[in-house]
Amino acid sequence: MEKVKVGVLGSGDVGRVLAAGFLKVGHAVRIGSRSPEKLKDWVAGAGEGASAGTFAEAAQFGDILVLATRGNATLNAIEMAGTGNFAGKTVIDATNPLDIANGAPKLSVGFNDSLGEQVQRRLPDAHVVKAFNTVGNPYMINPQLPGGPPTMFIAGNDAGAKKLVTQICEVWGWEVADLGGIESSRYLEPMCMAWVLYGIHSGKWDHAFRMLHK
Repeated sequence: MEKVKVGVLGSGDVGRVLAAGFLKVGHAVRIGSRSPEKLKDWVAGAGEGASAGTFAEAAQFGDILVLATRGNATLNAIEMAGTGNFAGKTVIDATNPLDIANGAPKLSVGFNDSLGEQVQRRLPDAHVVKAFNTVGNPYMINPQLPGGPPTMFIAGNDAGAKKLVTQICEVWGWEVADLGGIESSRYLEPMCMAWVLYGIHSGKWDHAFRMLHK
């Protein structure tokens, strides 16, 4: 994969981990945040190729864009970034519509819609690929798990965008299972809940899904 510029919307743990993964293999990365001045130390420590800016600046910068915002803030972040800045680009949607307002996590969207589909509808000229939403951030890049590599399940409407995301996943040590169009986010986002609930009940967070083949 040739070197590209990557814009990451979201400066929490997921955004920083994915940004570091892209930087590690030589891509330039700009993280977008509502408060980019708070990323000064991260930029200094991340090394060459790292920068920070607003959501709009990150979206303008990236050839590839990553959504790593909190689920219920994602559509607002897209509006702040400017929908035109996404046009024609592959957008990796790593978000989940988790609602923890009443304590126990649950999905705020489901059954006949998904956040992935809402993102694609908001960005009709972009190529949205749901990925990296079914594993914890410590294992997103080069997961070292017994019995691995684990499986990254993806969904999206554009074959070229999914091929690109597959290449990214494979560079980072994943095998990939393509579930079809972006409407398959309806099943990937509940997979996140299965991952979360297992962690809550087991008290461990070092797990990932794997597709077994005969």
